[in-house]
Amino acid sequence: MSTSDVAKLNEKVIRELYESAEVRDVNRFVSLFAEGGYFWDVSAGAKYFGADIGKTVEIYAAAFPDMHRELEKFYVLGDVIIVELSLNGTHRGPLALPGGTIPATGKEMHAPCCDVFHLKDGKVTSFHCYTAATILLGQIGVLGNLGAAFVSTQA
Repeated sequence: MSTSDVAKLNEKVIRELYESAEVRDVNRFVSLFAEGGYFWDVSAGAKYFGADIGKTVEIYAAAFPDMHRELEKFYVLGDVIIVELSLNGTHRGPLALPGGTIPATGKEMHAPCCDVFHLKDGKVTSFHCYTAATILLGQIGVLGNLGAAFVSTQA
């Protein structure tokens, strides 16, 4: 398989991963990871392996039932894919984080995020998710009005 073919396959896998998260298909999401692969939610300080990888989809679906990931830019470098995106939704359920649970605030969030993937043989070996947590927490009202500046500059 040529380098170009590998890059195309890897991008297809990552787009499928995002689609499975959008429709909350946890089994399909987890199935796209290699044995020993992991998901690192950097801002939450939590790393997930095996079936626990699906917890990230469940946590955000519970907190933001209308969650949508707006995929903005893909950078494909063979077995490494970087995606710039935003996480969008309304905080209508509990947001379970390692440091505690934030009850629903009813506020919208539009948080920037950057995801870095490594793949091997068409499977994700690592997924590092860098969510702008201070913006997200500000937008849902946990950190005062911190996230408002980001939203107002995005128009």
